[in-house]
Amino acid sequence: MMAGQPRPRRGLRLLAVSAIAAAINAPIIFMLLNSFRSTEEIMASASLLPDVPTLVNFVFLFARTNYVQFFFNSFFIAIASTVVTVIAAALAGYAMSRWQGRLVGGYARMLLMVQMFPIILALIPLFIIFRVLGMINSPFSVIIIYGAVHLPFATWMFRSFFDSIPRELDEAALVDGSGRFGAFFRIVLPLSGPGTAAVAIFSFLASYNEFFIASVFLRDEAVMTVPVGVQMFMQQYATDWGGLMAAATATAVPTFALFMFVQKYVAYGGVEGGVKG
Repeated sequence: MMAGQPRPRRGLRLLAVSAIAAAINAPIIFMLLNSFRSTEEIMASASLLPDVPTLVNFVFLFARTNYVQFFFNSFFIAIASTVVTVIAAALAGYAMSRWQGRLVGGYARMLLMVQMFPIILALIPLFIIFRVLGMINSPFSVIIIYGAVHLPFATWMFRSFFDSIPRELDEAALVDGSGRFGAFFRIVLPLSGPGTAAVAIFSFLASYNEFFIASVFLRDEAVMTVPVGVQMFMQQYATDWGGLMAAATATAVPTFALFMFVQKYVAYGGVEGGVKG
């Protein structure tokens, strides 16, 4: 009898965890199910399951809207801002990790202050500056802002990763005749590959899913990102719920696939960043 007790307990635990997971992911599940229903059926039916599943919403999304253009705009902006963030944060994090002093300490404290500063307070001055520079409706304005917003947190993450790499490796490279940049690019940066991946994933997902900044600086439909373009399904007097659910589902699929592929790096970055720094 005693040997048979753990199995029912495991079954109950699995059932409880499954119920909690289903409750937490209920909005995503309903979004996916409603993407295969027409707007009329969504409004008229009380059932959560589609009576007659249809792909009409996805056909309309890809054939009669600019969703594909929105997706490529989001992908380009996310990749570009990620590259800017990783390069700048890696160099700054390495300097904070290897050099100690008032200047570096002041820079580290300034990063914490910048991280706590709400970007919404700077949007009006930034909008005026970019309008003077002719960069409104330009993806480069959003790329610059995303890089600046993500830089403080990314720098602290890189510092934590670099702190875990022994400084003796840098010194050995310097003794062998390599310069400081050579030691960084040939020794330290390759060893921090999982950390670099974690920072890149954080920056990419944050840029890909961001709405507010993109909605302010990207007003032309040709340069809109997915989060901004999706709102076009919500009109003043009516909402195309079927198209909206299909667009939200198509937007979530790349993010879900990317997260499933790189989730181990995200977990590594969270643990490593919590131990050091």
